[in-house]
Parts: sequence; structure tokens; C-alpha cells
Amino acid sequence: MRKVHVDLGARSYDIVIGTAIIDDCATLLRPLLHRMKVAIVTDDQVGALHLDALVGTLTGAGIDCVSLNLPAGEATKSWAKLGDTVDWLLAQKIERQDVVIALGGGVIGDLVGFAAAILRRGVRFVQIPTSLLAQVDSSVGGKTGVNSRHGKNLIGAFHQPSLVLADIGILDSLPQRDLIAGYGEVVKYGLLGNADFFEWLEVNGPLITAGDKVAREEAVRTSCQMKADIVMRDETEQGDRALLNLGHTFCHALENATGYSQRLLHGEGVAIGTALAFELSSRLQLCSQEDPSRVRAHLRQMGMKCDLKDIPGDLPAAESLLDLMLQDKKVLDGTLRLILAKGIGQAFLTSDVPQSAVLELLKDALADRAA
Repeated sequence: MRKVHVDLGARSYDIVIGTAIIDDCATLLRPLLHRMKVAIVTDDQVGALHLDALVGTLTGAGIDCVSLNLPAGEATKSWAKLGDTVDWLLAQKIERQDVVIALGGGVIGDLVGFAAAILRRGVRFVQIPTSLLAQVDSSVGGKTGVNSRHGKNLIGAFHQPSLVLADIGILDSLPQRDLIAGYGEVVKYGLLGNADFFEWLEVNGPLITAGDKVAREEAVRTSCQMKADIVMRDETEQGDRALLNLGHTFCHALENATGYSQRLLHGEGVAIGTALAFELSSRLQLCSQEDPSRVRAHLRQMGMKCDLKDIPGDLPAAESLLDLMLQDKKVLDGTLRLILAKGIGQAFLTSDVPQSAVLELLKDALADRAA
């Protein structure tokens, strides 16, 4: 069992990484409990696999549990399901000093974190992320929220968890597509700020998706440490934290264009968006022409989507995709801000990107898709 500490003063917490952590979760949770009661929110798919084990461990330690199952899928990150969750927590008489547990992937973590942020003006919550994507990214850092018809993650709050329990063993239950999609967030860390980690992934990436526990634990630990370091420098995304959005401006536009559906999972969108960001960086002569090829080669090696042509079904025209990108939360004074790269591990935030260059990139990617 390994720990990464997120030092934020009074809001500090640990990320605990290892196998069979659910078996030890009562011991890890007990110091947080004002009374021996927790509320668990999960989704139908994760609940069917892991809720009984979690409840059994907690009740066996004398901790009372109530639980709510929500529908699985991105559509759950909505005003309606947020309202349902808050109403349920109030009906359970969850108090400000109680603990709410988010058991699930990024959708449940984001939704439950936001519910905890606004319930009684803030209750504590614990993340038990059950997907690779959530373990390395969304469960850490306190970004919570829901989607709007105008775009993804446009409604939310910064609300740090009190504890994150990343059980590597849970990843064995993931469908292969979900596991590989989550790898999109892992590789992002190497590309944005750690070239040595990217080189390690080029060798060890296949071990991660094949189930090697040592490789998985190292990938999760390194990713969490990198995110923790950035969050400690910039908790509310005033500067460096924006680097964590490498590929996400393209990704969120593509998710919107595909209706937040199974046509494109978030991690798949991140991989495609990251490849596009490196391609744009090369076109703007910020990085070498070899870098985008190297990025795509590794994504292909991992069996990941990395081009618009990998997305099934119709996509809007380039102009419409650009309009969707302009709804990104990083847009300032109507100006698109993107995370680009000067090389592998050398990402930076810039608003000095002509929209015409982005439009041309999208048009070429769509043309390649149609060819």
C-alpha cells in the first residue's frame, strides 16, 4: 500500500493506492467519522460488482451504511440526477460532519463531489474510484460538477475529498475498452510534464492494460503524484493546473458532438484531443514533426483511438466543432486558450493560437476521415 499526500493545509488528504483496499477501508475511514454512519452513492454497474463488498466491510466494523444506485453513464452528470442525489442525502439526514462515499468512475465522483459541496453548504466526501481514469485523474484535486447542454463540466465547484482510496484490484473488473480509455489520462501526464514517464509508458504501457499489478500501481502512483504536485501549486486552476487539460478542449467538443454517448468515451476523447494538440503544435512549429508521430504510434500500440476517423458515426463540420471548443471553460474574453507542447513532456498554456489554424486542422482531420 502506497500513499500520495495532497498538502492543502486544512483541506489536505491522502491518496491510498494498493490492492484489496476495500477490505481495509473501515480502518482507513474510521478517523474521519464523527458518527458511525456513511452514505454511499454508486451506479448500477459498479454497485452490482462492488457495493456488497464495501457495505459488508463497513457494517462488519460497526459502521451503518445507506446507499443510492444511479444509472451508469455520462448522462447521469446532470442537474436532474444531482437534484435526486441531494434530495436523497437530505432524506437520509446526512449532516455536515458526516461522510459521503463516491463509489464509481469519474461520473459518480464528479456528481457526488458536487452534491457534497452544496449539501448543507459543504459535507465531507471520500472517493473510491473504480476506473483507471478516475484513479489517476478525476478523483484527485477537488474538481466536481455536472454537464450542461452547452458543454461539459461547465457547472461545478472546487471541493476537495477527505480521502481517496485507489484499489488497483478493482481494475480487473473493468471492460477492456474502459481500461484502455482510462489509459488516455495516464499517458497525458507523461506528455504534459514528464518525458521520462512517457518513455517508461512506451515500454510498460502494455503491461498496465494486461493486468500487471506492479505496473498498474506505479502508473497510478506517478500520475497521482504529478497531479497532486500541480494541485498543490494551483488548486483552483489559475495557472499551472490548466496543463492537466492537455487534449481536453478538443475532447470536450467531440464528446458534445457525439452526444456524450458510447460512441466516444472520455479517455478516448482525451487521446484523440492530445494527438490533435501535438499535431497543431507541430504545424505552428512549436515542436518537431516527429513528436505527433511518436504520440500516435504509442496510442496505436495501446489500441487507442487517436484520430477523428476512429470515431464511428457522423460528426459536425469543422466550423461547428470549433464553436463547441469556444464553450470550453478556459476561454477568456472570447479567446480560445489551448494546451500545446514544445515537445514530449513540455506542455504549456497559450492564447496565441489563430482560430484559422485550429479550423484548418479540424478540416484536414475530417477530410482524412472521409477519405
